[in-house]
Amino acid sequence: MNLNENEQDHKSLLQDIARRALLQRGLLPDFPDSVEEETAEIQEAKTPGTDPTIRDLRGLLWASIDNDDSMDLDQLTVAEELDNNKTRILVAVADVDSLVATGSAIDTHAGHNTTSIYTPAQIFPMLPEKLSTNLTSLNPQEDRLAIVSDMVIGSNGHILSSDVYRAVVRNHAKLAYNSVAAWLDGEGPEPAAVTAVPGLAENIRLQQSVSERLDQFRQEQGALNFQTIEAKAVFEENQIVDLRVEQRNSAKLIIEVFMISANTTNAKFLEGHKFPSIRRVVRKPKRWDRIVEVAKEYSFVLPPYPNAKALNEFLLLEKASDPLRFPDLSLTIIKLLGSGEYVAEKPGREAPGHFGLAVKDYTHSTAPNRRYPDLITQRLLKATLNNERTPYSFEELEVLAAHLTKQEDIATKAERQVNKSAAALLLKSKIGQYFDAFVTGAAEKGTWVRLIDLPVEGKLVRGFAGLDVGDRVTVELISVNVELGYIDFAKPKKVKR
Repeated sequence: MNLNENEQDHKSLLQDIARRALLQRGLLPDFPDSVEEETAEIQEAKTPGTDPTIRDLRGLLWASIDNDDSMDLDQLTVAEELDNNKTRILVAVADVDSLVATGSAIDTHAGHNTTSIYTPAQIFPMLPEKLSTNLTSLNPQEDRLAIVSDMVIGSNGHILSSDVYRAVVRNHAKLAYNSVAAWLDGEGPEPAAVTAVPGLAENIRLQQSVSERLDQFRQEQGALNFQTIEAKAVFEENQIVDLRVEQRNSAKLIIEVFMISANTTNAKFLEGHKFPSIRRVVRKPKRWDRIVEVAKEYSFVLPPYPNAKALNEFLLLEKASDPLRFPDLSLTIIKLLGSGEYVAEKPGREAPGHFGLAVKDYTHSTAPNRRYPDLITQRLLKATLNNERTPYSFEELEVLAAHLTKQEDIATKAERQVNKSAAALLLKSKIGQYFDAFVTGAAEKGTWVRLIDLPVEGKLVRGFAGLDVGDRVTVELISVNVELGYIDFAKPKKVKR
């Protein structure tokens, strides 16, 4: 179908494009009748009943910190200061499994898409919103079942001990990244939701302090320090007017490092109980030689073999020396590292590990409302805690891991296409203009560049010979296709300014 984008508002146009992008890739944008019928039968959230193994932690100063517009709240956090410079941190993750039974229509649909899909004008949730934003969401002032990762952190940021258990929790404040970060950094007022809960301000500052120690320890172990640019479409009266860059900040750091800690703890917990699991891995980079070349262009010498600590030292130096261009370098290295994948792990077998996080034991477990691998991990954790047999055999997990990796890649490509459609709408009037860019992909199937001053990526259709990932280049915008999300550039024979 050929659409004239002037005939529709941009939001409606992008919603139509998104639906087609999903359907063309075999993803399901709508819930079938069977899912709607099952959902209608679920009237309330699960309660702990008389189960003595479920702890009552509602009195702790739990709070959620998420995006301004997030409605599916998967996790809460809280901290407690201990003796000897130790800190206890707890991460509570919504017990989605309590309402989404294995093999149900809801579960089958979630297991097909495997993830919520985020496009500029519409979110396609993995679970019906009655669940993901209500009955299985850790909403403010509601009692909810959760899986808690309980960790004691040493003064140097090392996890000294950990435990996993079930609990009932209550979210005392729904907070947003940007306003919390502005307050923590002294650039804005204390959020009203923080002020309303006695003791919460001190607790959030304690969480910030321990998150910085955790992050420092991870970096010392070789965790890579990236800073990429995430662009979000800005609409005015349903017309796209800008692409706003989402910045990493101190509040996001709290949640990021707490979730990494919880995911590591949960993977080790399953391993310790001789349970199979699904791990999230990033293998040692196959294009390390090109990473070495990129570092050399910055006068930094990396060893000839993959070394995360050395690579992070390079990244930290460049972040300090040129913070404005550091996201460009980050994206280059991320592209060269390769994408993550899911793998099934047998107890006692050494995991491939996560090169970017510098950890051996790592799973996805903290977002079961919007990622299916997290729901699988939750079921494994609950079976362990209930002294039950594993709900998935190792062979079943192998099949699931391959499916999860495949579907995640498909969903990411669909999101990317619609994001490019949004960018194409914004760039339509700029055809013929010149931009500074750098190469983000170079393979037989094509060469891709990203503009430096606008967070937009497109294909270099002319003048790509000899270019490789990380190279800087001046390009001319020669065409866009809003429907397909194509943005085409060419390397001009003679640069005009």
